Amino acid sequence: MSLPVTIAAPFRHTRKEQLKKNEIVYYLAFERGWMNIEQANLLLARATEEGLIAYDGDMIRPLFDVQSIEIPLGFKPLASVFRKSDPQEELMQRIAAEKNMPLTLVVAEMNAIISQEFDGHIRPEGAVVILAKRHGVECSDLLPALRENVLKK
Repeated sequence: MSLPVTIAAPFRHTRKEQLKKNEIVYYLAFERGWMNIEQANLLLARATEEGLIAYDGDMIRPLFDVQSIEIPLGFKPLASVFRKSDPQEELMQRIAAEKNMPLTLVVAEMNAIISQEFDGHIRPEGAVVILAKRHGVECSDLLPALRENVLKK
């Protein structure tokens, strides 16, 4: 995912554990030219929502090990860093990738669980977790986000 890589980049480049918001915005918008100021601020808001960064007064610190993130040569973040990730879609993609199956087949299996096994009385989020368990695909990292999606609806 490119959001952690994008957030790690200014910390890795400056070799600092904490940076001011304006330092990160300057790095993203002016030094690298990856985005404009508004997009950089949006990116920081997304990173906060995703639990990647935390504010300590006027300083921002990453909540993950930035040294463990590999920043590819010539990296430039994709537009997807500005979109909120959908844990259901992410888990379906994960199942498809790990089992080397087309996404359409994953969706078909999920729909079969919903309609045939539960008579339509289960949410897609629950069905995709059942499908992941059946295929032996790790999904524990997505469970809180999936639960939050169910509670919102």
